[in-house]
Amino acid sequence: RFPTRISACHQVPRGVSAMLSLFVSSLALSLPRRAVLSTAFGTALAIRPASATGDLIVGGSPIKGDESIMAPKAHGTSAAPVQGNLRWNVDVENADRITNYNRRFAEFGGYWKQTDFLKEVSRTEPTTYYDSVTGKPLFRAPIGRSMDEFLAESNLHGWPSFRDQEVVWENTRVLKDGETVSVTGTHLGHNLPDRAGNRYCINLVSIAGRPGGAPQ
Repeated sequence: RFPTRISACHQVPRGVSAMLSLFVSSLALSLPRRAVLSTAFGTALAIRPASATGDLIVGGSPIKGDESIMAPKAHGTSAAPVQGNLRWNVDVENADRITNYNRRFAEFGGYWKQTDFLKEVSRTEPTTYYDSVTGKPLFRAPIGRSMDEFLAESNLHGWPSFRDQEVVWENTRVLKDGETVSVTGTHLGHNLPDRAGNRYCINLVSIAGRPGGAPQ
């Protein structure tokens, strides 16, 4: 049984798809075709160029995935459990349930503030967030905004919230219904666009891995 609940941040309200489709139709008429990106939710957004940090390419056009990514594997939707020494003192047992045996539930709103995240995260440099199973980079933030802005938005919505320019698309995909996952099958959260564009509402327990993986 999940000690979690379905949150407003991880649900798509009824009627949103229809309204967004109408929005796309009108906006697409006023923008050049190459400047419009149709996302999993049907919103129209200007494509942002990717940026490189060392060998890590962050940002660029969102990449859609299909259901085959989340097909059953050796450990739920992943090949292995989450790492045993996740960062920020997140709960490993709950992380494994949410990340590998779940498509709908989320850690409770504000959970990220009850971990060691705020004590340890850099306030001056962007932080890279790694898959809790594989240790592959998934997000790097903040990019194109300040740390205060990143934290304020995450606090407002209840979960770490990333923008297109902060996603490592080599390792991350967005499914048709907005579910945001890793290419290896870890559940991360959902894309819930707002007026500023795509907003990836992500469970901290899913992105608390250590780079390159670690002994289980």
